[in-house]
Amino acid sequence: MMIPVRCFTCGKVIGEHWEEYQARLDEGEDPAEVLDDLGVSRHCCRRMFVSHKDLVDVVSPYQ
Repeated sequence: MMIPVRCFTCGKVIGEHWEEYQARLDEGEDPAEVLDDLGVSRHCCRRMFVSHKDLVDVVSPYQ
């Protein structure tokens, strides 16, 4: 589905960084460097970005 607004573990707001993270990954940047630049430093928040699979386009036709 879509990236959660807050980290499940610590509650920090992370959803606002998703679009920039995806755009910079599409340009070929290293995920660790992008997360460092965005200020996502906690391991739990980084996990949310690295492990997320965007499925909204797959699920939306079935609503």
